[in-house]
Amino acid sequence: MSGKSMTVAGIMSGTSADGIDVAVVRISPGKLRPKLALIAHEGFRFPASLRRAVLAAMNASSTSTAELARLNWRLGIAYAEAVQATIRRYNVKLDLIGCHGQTLYHQARAASYAGRSFACTWQAGEAQVIASTLGVPVVSNFRPADMLAGGQGAPLVPLLDYALFAHPTRSCVLQNIGGIANLTAIPAGAGADAVIAFDTGPGNMVIDALVQELFARPFDRNGAIAAGGKVLTPALNAALRNPYFHLKPPRTTGREQFGREYATRFLAACRRSSKRPQDAIATTTALTAETIAMSYASFVKSKMRGGVDYIVSGGGARNSTLMAMLAQRLEPMGCELAASEDFGLPAEAKEAAAFALLAWQTWHRLPGNVPAATGAKRGAILGQVTYV
Repeated sequence: MSGKSMTVAGIMSGTSADGIDVAVVRISPGKLRPKLALIAHEGFRFPASLRRAVLAAMNASSTSTAELARLNWRLGIAYAEAVQATIRRYNVKLDLIGCHGQTLYHQARAASYAGRSFACTWQAGEAQVIASTLGVPVVSNFRPADMLAGGQGAPLVPLLDYALFAHPTRSCVLQNIGGIANLTAIPAGAGADAVIAFDTGPGNMVIDALVQELFARPFDRNGAIAAGGKVLTPALNAALRNPYFHLKPPRTTGREQFGREYATRFLAACRRSSKRPQDAIATTTALTAETIAMSYASFVKSKMRGGVDYIVSGGGARNSTLMAMLAQRLEPMGCELAASEDFGLPAEAKEAAAFALLAWQTWHRLPGNVPAATGAKRGAILGQVTYV
């Protein structure tokens, strides 16, 4: 593999819209795939006013051009400040930055608009603000190139998963539980073209929405609220009939499908069985666990051989009730659950590190998508470079 060693910062803010993760990674070319070493990782909460603006833009049926322009620049400022704080804390000099941006809208499948049918996506966060503030080139807007190559623009983390976790004799599943939950499955001895990756469904998104509505808290810390509740089987079974959970991969979803309106309907279904708010939280936590286990059983299990390391990352890995539910469902299928920290990568660093790697690939004019994961017809060089 050609290319040069670089120190790259990756920036990620996910569909939960709770803040920014920055990972600084040293990336070097390897014989078959790049080599990565994590140098630093920091997390930053969004200021309350910025989080409100992001969530309002995601859920808006209408908004103003001025609002969107201001949000785009304000996010760029927040990303630049997060990277600046990280490199000062660790005394690191950067060669490149990869910024995923904040997804405001992602439509993976073609739909009609103004006389034409097409798929589209939009990640906000002005890259020029970041580049000019830090004096470092920025790669951003990663998803469109994959979509124009016939893919769904997601998931894009599988390249990192393959680089870090591919193994000749042991199969591996990398399960990220952010706002949306997604998995990457790497059969033992597989090449990148055999990787399976897709969004399993809601991760923390619906849990967080109900906790905020019922308990006025940002999230269910350590799953404590869910632990005190009872899973409402009628509401859970009704939710599991959602057509998305039965779609064959590749597939991707987001706040458009499992956002505020979905959470409102889910809560109403729970209240038909129980008025106890803890029961609603237990049930939405079970929904995340059940859809992950269903996805593995339906679309992954038959492709794996030997022991399976099932490695969980993202904020959901901190929810012990959710992890216990997952263990109960996955371990009978031969999976051994672990957290990504057990493999040397902090759970919250993973997605940010992935966009550092994708930026490195783009800088060296190398494809960054995994067509088997996104459904693209070919590999594509992802993103746009913003120079200083």
